[in-house]
Amino acid sequence: QVQLVESGGGLVQPGGSLRLSCAASGSIFSIYAMGWYRQAPGKQRELVARITSGGSTDYADSVKGRFTISRDNAKNTVSLRMNSLKAEDTAVYYCNAHVRTLAAGTAKSYWGQGTQVTVSS
Repeated sequence: QVQLVESGGGLVQPGGSLRLSCAASGSIFSIYAMGWYRQAPGKQRELVARITSGGSTDYADSVKGRFTISRDNAKNTVSLRMNSLKAEDTAVYYCNAHVRTLAAGTAKSYWGQGTQVTVSS
């Protein structure tokens, strides 16, 4: 099995910064795309940013220019640097990874448990 463990959430004032990290562990053969999603109260989960194993990135329009996603393939980690945070960025942030395990022939999507980010003065 595969586990994704997130860290780095918390309370920050508008205009502030936070860095989220996610580490994947378990019976990993290969990790393909990794990403961050978020879900605010009463809203659907939405993509924030994702990055391929080759380093190509994709961002939601609402975070372009403010958030930066990065990954360390050797350590099986993905991070999200969030700058100029706004109240509307408040949500539970989830790490996601498409992982092929040692026992499987195809990749499967795995999720972390989520970490709360609250932007408030």
